Amino acid sequence: MKQPVISVVGPTAVGKTALSVEIAKRFNGEVISGDSMQIYKGMDIGTAKVTSEEKAGIPHYLLDIKTPDQNFSVADFQSEVRHHINKISKRGKLPIIAGGTGLYILAALYDYQFADDKRDDTYHEKIEREIEEQGIEVVYRRLEQIDPEQAKKIHPNNIRRVIRALEVYDRTGVTMTEHHASQSETSPYDPIIIGLEMDRELLYNRINQRVDLMIESGLIDEVFDFYNQGLENSQAMKAIGYKEFIPYFKGTQSLDETISLLKRNSRRYAKRQFTWFKNKMDVHWYEVNPEEKDKKFQNILDDLAGMIEKK
Repeated sequence: MKQPVISVVGPTAVGKTALSVEIAKRFNGEVISGDSMQIYKGMDIGTAKVTSEEKAGIPHYLLDIKTPDQNFSVADFQSEVRHHINKISKRGKLPIIAGGTGLYILAALYDYQFADDKRDDTYHEKIEREIEEQGIEVVYRRLEQIDPEQAKKIHPNNIRRVIRALEVYDRTGVTMTEHHASQSETSPYDPIIIGLEMDRELLYNRINQRVDLMIESGLIDEVFDFYNQGLENSQAMKAIGYKEFIPYFKGTQSLDETISLLKRNSRRYAKRQFTWFKNKMDVHWYEVNPEEKDKKFQNILDDLAGMIEKK
């Protein structure tokens, strides 16, 4: 029999953290973060990292394992998650993955094969020189010609991802889009994926309120600390909640404009998350309303009990 693994997915600010803790309490589980940015030490407010109080005594993993100057790939995440699933299950407990980084969770749960785990530094340096000499527009247009679907998903300013997509094609002859489409749907586990969704207007209001609370809680100081350390171009600072502040620190954007941009980017990210999970994974969806959250969570827990019993 394969090890059951529960995953709680959905857009930002929908209640994944709270539900994962309730599942852990009910089914003797432990939680693994499925967020690609909560791995970084010090990135607490901007990633809405679970607090000690919110953990309610439940062990959590893949939090604060890297410094913001370090990179962390999907392959790294897959390896780490599987390591923790193995350890948790050996202790007779139920592994629970909670987060909104879809590709990372997909890679951890299924037999996702990577085009090439190792980055070719020489290749990256070559493309970076081309960008310096010709501009990112020329290099990005090449990606649009080779893999238009992937180009739509990558902003031209995200140089690291642009180069990576080109590298995969140049080294394998297969585009990133073709590679993703060829992935196996088999899993070494017995996954049960619970998805939370919410009325869009209600969710967007929650996101706006969350951003305001982050600002009140010291987000600006948190981001400035990383900026002041010279981490502007690090992978960590590409995260929503961090990258928006760079123009503000440089004096080219007002604070009001920055906060407005952060809210907009967060809302757009939530929409992309929801679309991704709908299209890519077999999810049991539940619509939640903050006013009836406890009742809905109880329904989910009861449903989960039946799903687990059938395994």
